[in-house]
Amino acid sequence: MTIGQVARESGLAASAIRFYEQAGVLPKPVRIGGRRRYDASVLEKLAVLERAKACGFSLAEARRLFYGFRDVITPSERWQTLARRKIAELDELARQIARMKELLGQRCTCKDFAECGRRCREEQKRRPGA
Repeated sequence: MTIGQVARESGLAASAIRFYEQAGVLPKPVRIGGRRRYDASVLEKLAVLERAKACGFSLAEARRLFYGFRDVITPSERWQTLARRKIAELDELARQIARMKELLGQRCTCKDFAECGRRCREEQKRRPGA
């Protein structure tokens, strides 16, 4: 398949496919007459890559999914390993977001930034782990 055919079939831009090659997520295709030629299996790999992106995996994590495990580790086991890490990361992010929302919901009654700074410092001292 040509890069144009892969782009049409996958719904991705040809530039995205070239980027994934440069990033080491897709293997370099065979070149015939200077033109990229892909095996049809690249479409399945791109579908997995798009799912990984939709789940918030970085390019490095996607690369690890494809190439960062011993060959005997199944795709399912690879996915579960990375998914557990991503879920823990998302849980921590959710805690941070909840804290930000809590802080944003506090009404400020300070008259100036000096007073505001004093109140912030007092609150930091009262916070556990500070």
